[in-house]
Amino acid sequence: MGADVSPTEVERRYANVREAMAGDGLEAVIVSGSEYSGFEGAVRYMSGFVIVHRYAYVLLPLEGEPSIVFPTEARYVGEHRTTWIEEQAFVDAPGAWLRDRARGRGWKRVGVYGLDYVLTVRDYRALADGELELVPYDVEFDLARAVKSDEELASVRNSVRINTEGFWMFLAGFGAGRTEAELLAPCEQYFVDQGCGRLTMDMVLVGENGEAEPEFRIASRNRRIQEGDLVLPSLEIAGPGGHWVEVSRAIAAGGDAPGPEARRMLDAYEEYFEAARSALRPGASAHDVHRAVSKGFSDRGYELGHVTGHSIGMTMIEFPKIGEGVETELAENMVFSMHPHAISADGHACLYMQDTWRVTPDGGEALAGLPMRIFDGSESRPEDRAGAR
Repeated sequence: MGADVSPTEVERRYANVREAMAGDGLEAVIVSGSEYSGFEGAVRYMSGFVIVHRYAYVLLPLEGEPSIVFPTEARYVGEHRTTWIEEQAFVDAPGAWLRDRARGRGWKRVGVYGLDYVLTVRDYRALADGELELVPYDVEFDLARAVKSDEELASVRNSVRINTEGFWMFLAGFGAGRTEAELLAPCEQYFVDQGCGRLTMDMVLVGENGEAEPEFRIASRNRRIQEGDLVLPSLEIAGPGGHWVEVSRAIAAGGDAPGPEARRMLDAYEEYFEAARSALRPGASAHDVHRAVSKGFSDRGYELGHVTGHSIGMTMIEFPKIGEGVETELAENMVFSMHPHAISADGHACLYMQDTWRVTPDGGEALAGLPMRIFDGSESRPEDRAGAR
């Protein structure tokens, strides 16, 4: 068995997806993955294979053994022995191979995870060339994997440990005169050392006069942090088990930071944090959670520039999202990234702080253990994290 995933866990994953397939009248599901960060996880979830370059598909029939399909040019890209799937097909046109397999088995309705964003155009054309009904299956597939097993939760917690340590490293080096890239470089080295590989997506939000601008950007190696800047490192990584997590807190560089708008936003964040502890429980709807955690921002007149939250697992963004009108019912051991993106009325200031949460019978568990506050660089790593490096 590859990728340190137990046979019991593999069977659990397949059983959950097949139960959803049967309920939707599907004879198979094609799971798409690509090397684009955050879109490779579905294939790893279903096969154990880590996409290094190009793309791959997993074909899971309602009955029978799965297959994993690669373009011919990817034969030597990635460690193919890590997959637990026996049938590995290397073909010039994966879409045509999948279409012909469906025809050969007499299938009529096949679900496709990644139909809108991941499946290549040439493979879609081949699959659509015939009588096969292609059913978009992103939401249904994600819901089938939304509840995490104990084995998955151990991987999630390890990713959170690594990412939280990355924040403490960023904070330890923080100070006026340093560039954003200088601060992130040790974090990235640590992430790679801990087994994240290239599964990191680290960005920053930065602004002067005590307020951060709302646009995410790649850390600069040219501009140096100045007195009065407000800096928000957005650290998003997947640890060696492949589960993505997200952590972010704002850091004030003295002077005017944090500014008055940021302080008002922090008040709303403190209310959100307590609301999430109460609202993220089994039986609540994603809509109700959104209303509960966004109330403090709405009451203060702030727009939320990004989704309030979303399920997160082996793909960076999964369903369900925490948002208006989403009636999906939460269940114990779902895992969510929560990150209300508060933006001022004039569009020039924001606060964006992330946490990875687990749904428990007693409410939300914030896995990083970071206080909800704006840091200033004087804080020290808690004793229980001092040896994490």
